[in-house]
Amino acid sequence: MKRTAFFISDGTGLTAEALGNSLLAQFEKIEFEKITVPYIDTVEKARDVVARINSSADMNPDKPLVFDTIVDNTIRQIIAEADGFMIDIFGTFLSPLETELQASSSYTVGRTHAINNNTRYEERIHAVNFALDNDDGARTRHYDEADLILVGASRSGKTPTCLYLALQYGIKAANYPITEEDLDDQKLPAPLRAYKEKIFGLTIKPERLANIRDERRPNSRYSSLKQCLMEVEEIETMYRRNRIPFMNTTTASVEEISTRIMVTTGLRRNR
Repeated sequence: MKRTAFFISDGTGLTAEALGNSLLAQFEKIEFEKITVPYIDTVEKARDVVARINSSADMNPDKPLVFDTIVDNTIRQIIAEADGFMIDIFGTFLSPLETELQASSSYTVGRTHAINNNTRYEERIHAVNFALDNDDGARTRHYDEADLILVGASRSGKTPTCLYLALQYGIKAANYPITEEDLDDQKLPAPLRAYKEKIFGLTIKPERLANIRDERRPNSRYSSLKQCLMEVEEIETMYRRNRIPFMNTTTASVEEISTRIMVTTGLRRNR
């Protein structure tokens, strides 16, 4: 079974995507063709997207799903005329909130992702630069500035997680790859020992790690299942011996990994 889902917004579409995807994820047996249409901020654009939705409805036996975060009432009413199953996210929640808060919404387009606080925005950019500069154990001398140091086997998800933490939460996250040479005595690698309280470990199923590595270095010792089995087992033993909190990233998205890290470590977002 397959359904079409439109995410429509007068801004970037990120909010419509995030909320829509959260709802659609509950329907695992249904395949969705997802279409994001951002910046629908004029009557003309609204009519064009209605035509697009109607065309999709004509070509499929089931109505397309339409998630929208349109702020402007006139544009929202045009979108509502489309031949789709409408999920008006702002319309559903803003009116009850206005009643409860006894205040009118500003109805400002793009408010969710606007740069409302320059200081916090700059903190996120600094955090991203820090993650890039301190990727893969590049500059261990800067670990005193880190909020977090991610460790784990090569290709276990450290870099994307550091970048997501930086961009989403303003966290200065460095990462350090645990190599075979680090596993001889089961002690933390020397550059990490002074920063044990900042360390969080990632692990992954050896089979998945072998598949990921094989895409990078096919048929190598680095990507062999035997090597991956050894590294994962030894690294997890290192975590336990040194009481390093860790999680398995095999089936987790970068968002899930990052949230789990924030909760486990007690870090607070810097934005």
